[in-house]
Amino acid sequence: MNGVKKQNLPQKVCVSCGRTFTWRKKWQKVWAEVKYCSDKCKNHRGHSNS
Repeated sequence: MNGVKKQNLPQKVCVSCGRTFTWRKKWQKVWAEVKYCSDKCKNHRGHSNS
């Protein structure tokens, strides 16, 4: 993703909270498997934040 502007990076929707999150370099090799925007959401999967 070198040379790509931040606004053009891939995005996904978190399956836990429903928020949109953007590609991060640390997810470069596992982007296809990323489902949660943070560790907090990963630990609270299936729970509603409302």
